[in-house]
Amino acid sequence: MRWLLSVLFIASALAANVKLYLADGTWHWVREYQVVEDRVRYYSVERSDWEEIPLALADLKRTRADVASRNQADTEEKKAEAEEAQAEREMRREVRSVPVEPGVYLLEDGAKMKPLAQAELKVVNDKRRSILKAIAPVPFLMGKSTLEIDGVAGKLVLSAERPEFYIRLSDAERFGLVKLWPGTNKKVPSRIVEKWEIVPVVKEVVTERQEVQTFRKQVGDDLYKVWPMETLVPGEYAWIQFTEGKGNTQAWDFAIVRGK
Repeated sequence: MRWLLSVLFIASALAANVKLYLADGTWHWVREYQVVEDRVRYYSVERSDWEEIPLALADLKRTRADVASRNQADTEEKKAEAEEAQAEREMRREVRSVPVEPGVYLLEDGAKMKPLAQAELKVVNDKRRSILKAIAPVPFLMGKSTLEIDGVAGKLVLSAERPEFYIRLSDAERFGLVKLWPGTNKKVPSRIVEKWEIVPVVKEVVTERQEVQTFRKQVGDDLYKVWPMETLVPGEYAWIQFTEGKGNTQAWDFAIVRGK
């Protein structure tokens, strides 16, 4: 038999079947089809056999458009899967570069980790100024106090809008990002991390913070990748680790500064 026109679509073992559209808007699921002179010959998935219909009854334009669309979708899906796999490999490489010591680390240039210095915190009220150490009991001073870091600005200055960090916790505690208030004592410049009110008798700390919303992804035991949800406005910030109500806060401070 001489073929005046022959178009062949053969689905591979891994490919989806083809919708062979008909002129009335319905379709057949076919494994492959051929245009032979004035007929369309196809392998029916439903009946597992070869069948034929007049060419005039087939809508090949819609059939080819559907095949092209599905092929494009398949290509895009494979591309997305490849990009996701690449991202996972990069994440594993990042995680391996995080030091084993507890602390906060700035992610630089894709994979470099810059450790943030842990801040020395001081509990301040009208009567005295006490250094807060994680290994010592909190100095319970009844009434209102502030938890402060000396100095008007952090030594680590960043310009990125949404810098990325890793935090490795020293204990199974809560953590977060806070914006710091400027200190109120002009003679002793400082930044306020938290405002405390000590509840008498139970000696529980009621805390006020300027919390910043963040994304967090756990990538290991007590290890998280963290970054702000929105652009950080210029100012003073700190990552903190704490147990609510216990006054055992640890902090790692930095500043956001941008050119005019």
